[in-house]
Amino acid sequence: MSTENEGNAVPAAPSVPPRPDTAPEGSSPGPSPVGPGTLGPQAAQAPEAATAAERPWQSPQPGHAPAQHPGAAWPPPPLPSYGGGGSGGPAWGAPVPAAEPRRRRAGGLVAAVLVAALAAGGVGGGIGYWAAERNDGVPGSTTVSAVSPQDLKREPGTVAAVAAKALPSVVTVEAKSGAGGLEGSEGGGEAGTGTGFVYDREGHILTNNHVVASAADGGALSVIFSNGKKYDAEVVGRAQGYDVAVLKLKNAPSGLAPLPLGNSDKVVVGDSTIAIGAPFGLSNTVTTGIISAKNRPVASGDGSSGKNSYMSALQTDASINPGNSGGPLLDSSGAVIGINSAIQSAGNGLGQSQAGSIGLGFAIPINQAKTVAEQLIKTGRPVYAVIGATVDMAGEGTGAKIASEGAGGTDAVTPNGPAAKAGLKPGDVITGFGDKAIDSGPTLISEIWNHKPGDRVTLTYERDGKEHKAEVVLGEREGDS
Repeated sequence: MSTENEGNAVPAAPSVPPRPDTAPEGSSPGPSPVGPGTLGPQAAQAPEAATAAERPWQSPQPGHAPAQHPGAAWPPPPLPSYGGGGSGGPAWGAPVPAAEPRRRRAGGLVAAVLVAALAAGGVGGGIGYWAAERNDGVPGSTTVSAVSPQDLKREPGTVAAVAAKALPSVVTVEAKSGAGGLEGSEGGGEAGTGTGFVYDREGHILTNNHVVASAADGGALSVIFSNGKKYDAEVVGRAQGYDVAVLKLKNAPSGLAPLPLGNSDKVVVGDSTIAIGAPFGLSNTVTTGIISAKNRPVASGDGSSGKNSYMSALQTDASINPGNSGGPLLDSSGAVIGINSAIQSAGNGLGQSQAGSIGLGFAIPINQAKTVAEQLIKTGRPVYAVIGATVDMAGEGTGAKIASEGAGGTDAVTPNGPAAKAGLKPGDVITGFGDKAIDSGPTLISEIWNHKPGDRVTLTYERDGKEHKAEVVLGEREGDS
């Protein structure tokens, strides 16, 4: 599996297509904090290339939305035209022999109209028949206009209605590292495209950390609304372990409409989903699907730091591709239930430099993302719940084994930390965290980070072939390291 976070170099995003003029008015001038396997101050270095190859998750991120897609033709070839002969029936408007009696002549018109109705649809055919009868024997022709799709009302709750309401609050994020600005060529900065959405009326934008990581230090950031208006932005705070970041528009326009936040804890498998983003730089793209699984442990790297992000993700089959990262996953009412962050891919193919969707997309539950966002807005730094132990990240299917030692030869179980107070020791294998089964180190971290510091959780672990239980009070770690 591959994460969209794997840091493939990506050319600049393609020009943004025309969008509905509904975004806010204005004009623009411009893991883990605990490394993989680290559950406390001691960070165990995650496996590098070998691990990435074994757990190839990919995340749709900046730099993961190529501006130009080699081999892709635009516009796409036209759809086959309908009609066009070959039916064997009389053609619409064909002359009727003068010798035919009037009654038979009318029958010929009816037959012709029925053929047209089959091609044009019931309503159009019916109107055509009425017009032919009214104009029988009268020179000239009658043109009947169909109702355009834009004039048809979309009922609340339909995908079209939800998308129309949400699109003005979804933005395309452009990030560039180094000097030179997003539009410039100087400085050699790497540019990429991701997605975000309006979090509040003050101009905060919620997105993924890996979307903005390349531009967080000395780079340039801007966001583009669905009507094409662009605004410069800056990073308020980012959490590498959670893969969440908050931006702030430098000159936020009035009238911003935050997307409503749902309750990801109430989501069930089979619920409808709507994803909005900029896959491969194609802004304002809407796809649909369902929630296909919950609590899916996902570890994905940002491709540069060598550290992973962990999430107990919502899985969806809505099409998610590089560039969708940071965009909202909506429920059928239009409320945000997750932040699209990663995909599992079958691998590269057909000469593509990046893999695309195979129907396995993963989103950070919005309940967790909201908690992180509030921390970042308030202090600019993330806070992580920890148990104060370093676990082996390589083993799968047998639980999360506490390592024999921590990073740099430190203690694997932090003295006087939460795990130590609960009686855990190096070599213990954690198999349960609350009511969740634990089959690996990433699964354990994902579950820990779904909680808050101070939460009391019952751990199930094995020692010398025997099962034990212990209550642990989660500790706290501030900031990424």
